[in-house]
Amino acid sequence: MATDTLREGVYGSMSATWGAGAAGGLVGGVGMGIVLHLGANMMPLIGTLYGWPTVLGGWLGHLINSVLLGLVFAALVSRWRIHDRISNVGEWAITGVLYAVAIGLVTGGIMLPITVNLMGTTDLPEPLLPVPGFVGGLLVAFSAGVAHLVYGLLLGTIYGRVHTRAVARRP
Repeated sequence: MATDTLREGVYGSMSATWGAGAAGGLVGGVGMGIVLHLGANMMPLIGTLYGWPTVLGGWLGHLINSVLLGLVFAALVSRWRIHDRISNVGEWAITGVLYAVAIGLVTGGIMLPITVNLMGTTDLPEPLLPVPGFVGGLLVAFSAGVAHLVYGLLLGTIYGRVHTRAVARRP
């Protein structure tokens, strides 16, 4: 109980932390989704991973994951050892980018291959790639890399702004 009171006094309410994480995740997810959609038309491919191979299915699955990963970000950065080292929105943005790089490595390097394997295939569905073959794979990889950087930049920036304002408003 005393720890919760101390944490709320120093870092703001936990609802502000979760709200900032959800808001940052959603805004970051929209930015990332735009890059994925316009850069490589990847939303149907993302939708395939959720069993709904459409643009709408891709957007829904992607935005749900974006908010959930924003909440994980909030849980990680609300720890005092991390939170105490970040003093401005620029540092929050850098923290978000580093987090997104880690997400990209885990999702692209571990989770995507496992998911594709569980789907009973050894490769990404060719009809859903914007350009078939090696060039299509490079386009997808480049778009995904840029998209993750956009996600992290927006996540960290929005989290930092929302959380900082919520803490400043507390009486």
